[in-house]
Amino acid sequence: MAAGGFAPTAHWRDSARSARFFIVDARAAFPVFLFLIHIQIWTGVLVLVSAVFFGILEHYGFTVPVFFRWLRCFFAGPVKLSRPWWRT
Repeated sequence: MAAGGFAPTAHWRDSARSARFFIVDARAAFPVFLFLIHIQIWTGVLVLVSAVFFGILEHYGFTVPVFFRWLRCFFAGPVKLSRPWWRT
């Protein structure tokens, strides 16, 4: 181990990478753990839907926080008010 308990091949550039559980994003692993704890049809469907959702996000190059920011901007629209609505 190198200084600080890190492997000698670790580099500062790796700090921005998202956590992965084998080949799946770590955020998608939570429904899998839920399914393993509570094995039912609906949790299996939840796992499949979440896997498809995270796969589509990854295909288009989004992370979950970036997707939610994009969704917020999509619903907010192109016009941004310079003053709050309660002071107009």
